[in-house]
Amino acid sequence: MDLMKSFSEKHLREEVPSVTVGDTVRVHLKVKEGNRERIQVFEGTVIAKKHGGIAETFTVRRISYGVGVEKVFPLHSPVIEKVETIRRGKVRRAKLYYLRDRVGKSAKVKEKL
Repeated sequence: MDLMKSFSEKHLREEVPSVTVGDTVRVHLKVKEGNRERIQVFEGTVIAKKHGGIAETFTVRRISYGVGVEKVFPLHSPVIEKVETIRRGKVRRAKLYYLRDRVGKSAKVKEKL
């Protein structure tokens, strides 16, 4: 058990981005293409957070060309360059899976003031 604990402590991030469900975030990812590396941005609404510790993940959803796209990001991944919070959302649920069925203005999350 101590071996797992030491492994997970070694790979934890020092500054963890504060991501909560309902926020609109911009995730900057390092993408490796051949021998080059570039930053790709994925912007959307956080609809879920799962697990804890080193295995903590958050799911970001956005609409791209009329199709819903969801990506699951590990919070402590070295591939994630940074996570910007664009706006805070006011929600009353831990999981916003109901947004999958909604289109247009009904799929919006109110902003927290």
